[in-house]
Amino acid sequence: MTNSEGFDPILVTGASGFVGACAARELLRRGHEVHVLLRNQSNPWRLRSVWERLRVHRGDATDAGAVRSVLRRVRPRVVLHLATHGAYEKQDDARSILHTNVFGTYNLLEASAAEGVEVFVNTGSSSEYGFKDAPMREIDLLEPNSFYAIGKAAQTHLCRFLAQRVSMGIAVFRLFSVYGPWEEPTRLIPTLLHRAAAGLPLHMVSPQVARDFVFVDDVVEALLQFSALAKMRGEVMNLGSGTETTLEQVVREVLALCKSASEVHWGAMTARHWDSNRWVSDPTRAGALLGWKARYSLTQGLARTAEWMKTTREYNGVAEHRAAG
Repeated sequence: MTNSEGFDPILVTGASGFVGACAARELLRRGHEVHVLLRNQSNPWRLRSVWERLRVHRGDATDAGAVRSVLRRVRPRVVLHLATHGAYEKQDDARSILHTNVFGTYNLLEASAAEGVEVFVNTGSSSEYGFKDAPMREIDLLEPNSFYAIGKAAQTHLCRFLAQRVSMGIAVFRLFSVYGPWEEPTRLIPTLLHRAAAGLPLHMVSPQVARDFVFVDDVVEALLQFSALAKMRGEVMNLGSGTETTLEQVVREVLALCKSASEVHWGAMTARHWDSNRWVSDPTRAGALLGWKARYSLTQGLARTAEWMKTTREYNGVAEHRAAG
């Protein structure tokens, strides 16, 4: 018996996104009754092959009335809240970021408490910490340095505050650099794998920029531990590998995996405001509370991602469109 059994029905927000789609697919694989809340403008290309097995509800988390209506109809035992806004550079409108991440989350928390939801899982971000010189711990002072990071930090505070006032298990996971199957084709790892396999040049920022890469299957495994999460009252846990990896190391791994002779142009791209030479999690708390740790090394995760990219027609079609447009 898996840790996610016995908790149907389950409502997933953000299921058209990367981690949300992976979570919804894994829940279906385990035999769950999966409901998804999607905005009308969502592009559910990641869900096409499982679309008929999902219960789809249209609405925006920022619409309190729509959220209440969906929760009242579904009466979920679990809400997996993965919807977000501002994680991509093009999503730079501060009002939209804050409205979605703060008020959208509050609407879902309020309706979940009213409808007797047993487990509410919120996904935060490592960006809540800001820049740190040591592995990031849940007890660290939050120093968000973008509107997105501020919005995610506010989500965390909402969850922790309401967890002390409602009879609902609430847990917050701060995600580090998640990668793997179904990731947006324009993101770092898919771009490197695609270009290296084709022998195309790799245009990079500084080789010393660091991240904590964690494979998406590991992240989903933590999100679905509902029996343990039902007992939590606002606990915050990092989901990262605990290993700091520079872009130089990532590129070396990708070139070796693809047996590629692609030229690497360091400094050809302008650094983003979140780029840092230190960025790593301390995942000790997730280990203590859930018995969780990242199972996949970067080498293993890259290999699984590369193989998946070669064989998934839906993804290849979207990747070609993104590259062309």
